[in-house]
Formats: sequence, C-alpha cells, structure tokens
Amino acid sequence: MLDSLDRKILSAFDRPGARALTLVQLGDPSETRATVGQMVERGWLRTAANPETYVRTEAGRLQLAAPRDVTIYSRPGCPLCEEAKSQIAPLLTEFNARLTEINIDEDPDLRALYDYDVPVIFLGVRKAAKHRVDLAQFRRQLRNAAAQSL
Repeated sequence: MLDSLDRKILSAFDRPGARALTLVQLGDPSETRATVGQMVERGWLRTAANPETYVRTEAGRLQLAAPRDVTIYSRPGCPLCEEAKSQIAPLLTEFNARLTEINIDEDPDLRALYDYDVPVIFLGVRKAAKHRVDLAQFRRQLRNAAAQSL
C-alpha cells in the first residue's frame, strides 16, 4: 500500500510534459530524498541523465493502478494479444474496468522483461494472465477487485 508521499511523488509524473523530474520538482528535497531513494531501490523510479533527476518506471506507474485497472503488455501484430483483448473486452465493460495497453517494443526494459511472454495482463498491481486468458479466472479476479473497491 502506498503512503501519501509515495502517491504524491509517483503521481507527479502524470502532469503534462513530466517525463523526467528533478528532486525539487518532486517536493521539498529534505522530505522526499529518502523516499525517492527507496523508490529507485524498488524499481519504481530510475535516475535520469541529469543529476538528481528521475523517471517513473512502468512498475512505478502500476503502483498507482486501482484494483480494476487492467494493463495489457503487448506488441503490434501479436495474434495472442489481439485474442486476449477481444476475450476480455466484454468483462471490462461488465465490471467497468479501465484498460491501458502498453506496447513493450517502445520500452527496452519492458521488451527485455516480456519479450517472449506477451500478452501479459495485470489487474491492479498483480499479474492476472500471461499468453492466454482463463476467462473464468479473470472474471473471478475482476469480481474480487470490484468487491475490494467498495
């Protein structure tokens, strides 16, 4: 569970044009330095080219995901990815879940992580499926996520 400072720092990257932020842009450095260091250790942030400048990783973005936020890591032209998206689409509507699709070929870290495993589907911060979707299990996971968000 994220505390308020974690959430504030990770959310700062959602501002328009906020790709890389300095420690000062993330808040008072005397308050945020230790937390930013922990986030780098957890893999939620990584250091950028300039000193005391940080970039939020995909793992950091996932930390902000609500229980019914669905992320699918895929690539263009992937038949299993297209199949998975079409299979889960009715369930996303039924459970009012939000889908974010990430092209792993646009991020070298994600490509290294998921290159031979797409599609990979996360529900909130948890991996829900890889390669193929078990729709009955995915429905249960969405139902549980819906109950958690009440």
